[in-house]
Amino acid sequence: MKKKKIVIHSNSSRAFTGFGKHTKNLLKYLYSLDKYEIVEFSNGLSWDDRITKTLPWKCRGSLPNDPERINQLNRDPNLGRAAGYGAEMVDEIIKQEKPDVYVGIEDIWGFSGYWNKQWWNKINCMIWTTLDSLPLLPDAITAAPKIKNYYVWANFAVKEMHRLGHKDVGLLRGSLDSKDFFKLKQSDRNALRQRHNINQDDFIIGFVFRNQLRKSVPNLIEGYKLFIEKNPNSKAKLLFHTSWAEGWDIPRLLKEKGLSNDYVLTTYYCKQCGEFEIKKFTKHKEDCKFCSTKDSQETSNVKHGVTEEQLNLVYNLMDVYCHPFTSGGQEIPIQEAKLTELITLNTNYSCGEDSCTEESGGFPLDWAEYREPGTQFIKASTLPESICTQIEKVFKMPQDERAMLGKRARKFVKENFSIEVIGKKFEKIIDAMPEVNWDYDFKKIPADPKYNPPNIESNEKWLIDIYKNILKRDVDDADDGHKYWMGEFSKGATREHVLNYFKKVAIDTNKQDKKIEFQDLLDKDDEGKRIAVVLPQAFKDVFAMTSILPSIKRLYPDYNIYFITQTDFFDVLDGNPFIHKMIPYNDQLDNLFTLEGRAENNGYFEVAYFPNIGTQKFVSYPHNCKDKIDFNLQCT
Repeated sequence: MKKKKIVIHSNSSRAFTGFGKHTKNLLKYLYSLDKYEIVEFSNGLSWDDRITKTLPWKCRGSLPNDPERINQLNRDPNLGRAAGYGAEMVDEIIKQEKPDVYVGIEDIWGFSGYWNKQWWNKINCMIWTTLDSLPLLPDAITAAPKIKNYYVWANFAVKEMHRLGHKDVGLLRGSLDSKDFFKLKQSDRNALRQRHNINQDDFIIGFVFRNQLRKSVPNLIEGYKLFIEKNPNSKAKLLFHTSWAEGWDIPRLLKEKGLSNDYVLTTYYCKQCGEFEIKKFTKHKEDCKFCSTKDSQETSNVKHGVTEEQLNLVYNLMDVYCHPFTSGGQEIPIQEAKLTELITLNTNYSCGEDSCTEESGGFPLDWAEYREPGTQFIKASTLPESICTQIEKVFKMPQDERAMLGKRARKFVKENFSIEVIGKKFEKIIDAMPEVNWDYDFKKIPADPKYNPPNIESNEKWLIDIYKNILKRDVDDADDGHKYWMGEFSKGATREHVLNYFKKVAIDTNKQDKKIEFQDLLDKDDEGKRIAVVLPQAFKDVFAMTSILPSIKRLYPDYNIYFITQTDFFDVLDGNPFIHKMIPYNDQLDNLFTLEGRAENNGYFEVAYFPNIGTQKFVSYPHNCKDKIDFNLQCT
């Protein structure tokens, strides 16, 4: 029997990140089954990176091998970022490997536009993503009808998706290998402290984290200060397992609170000999006392960090684990700490709701709401008073009660997060997926302007039929274009009018799909007087952009505006008096530096404008503009 081939697309399984750890666990589990053909598609590595040759399964990197192409992408930081998530090579991995199943495991924006690709849903496609804030990211919601297998890592995201009507979104947590993390015998814990010069009666409050601004380091330091002021004889210290070279300026925060570095221990890892050491922070790089190499020790980071075995020892130095954060997809260190039978304290928001219940062996940290600028996401500011209260609760708790809660915590993780449990659930999902009958022919199917639909009673189903058979697109009633035309029907549009329009788009699309040089799409008599507006999707964004076109025209009255978008959205722009011409979008037109440049330098447009700058996907109008785009919207 032919094995199903699965492409697993995520952080490299060698990366010291949450996605990287989960990917490693999943791939090891699948490989041990000898049931599937596995291909790892690793973000951040080049296609033939040496790391790809060291794994037991097939692996390819998500970046092209060609250094010149990478340099070209990196000229636009946002294109470079998208390429790092796999946008540049994902079509190639599908073409070469011809998988039965594609599984994308990343933040949802890492897959933006994938559901419009030719291969999407022609093979079995699954998105397994982290959603960490309310209101949910709009892309995560609008993409839901197009993702047949949609899974998130935390209950709070499932509940919100279901509330919004997307009942098919399921819960599938990130995985942990419970064999990697466990509580040492007390004698071994004592010896471990002695090795790292930690007093046996010190009360160690641990936090394992990447030093990102969403990790609430200032709140924890303030809560810790309140605790030691109330309990001056506690001999309490913080243990920060993190990089001190990025994110929060921890020494400065300590100084602001009147605390010296003596109050905080941290992990130093030697990239030369692989040994680690817990000690007071002095600077990011230190000489290694084990191998005597100069500046080879660094505070733990995503490139150079401890093994899982060593990280288990770090947890075993702690008395309580405290994890305050603004929001998160799962926060895997919370579960790792539970496996070592530590009582965990974490913010009771986002994914944290799953890990601070009585059954989980954790205590909740209260928080105050604030809004993230721009996105207006609800974020949590963990209350230092709550941190102090919960640390004190554990500090004063009898040892037998601590031990009981610690065992409960480990049991909770094994039953809900272990790779044995998550792997079985993943297997069941994959095995239920149907056989793939697509021939992996990447030639675009031409539109069919000659198709005449049957007499279907409902307008909804009639629209779905002409989308499928004229434009060769599979849509449902949740599609924005479908909603638009249903709105037109409600205003009195006839089927004859809609059908004629679809046939016109089909004819125009087929013409554009023929090999035509880009410059042939531009008028010859407006050279040096052109503006490009590039907005590939989606329907609502393209429609909203029409309100800004009058402002652009007022600023550039003698320039022709070329609107570059997917042909699906031409109907929104048809007849707009401010648009000189519509041009079909393709991926190469994402690059500002391909489009923009003065006529004497062979540029196509004097100004190339990307309104999706709000999503941080593209660089937009860095030069050639007179001063700025006039956003003073006026009714016209």
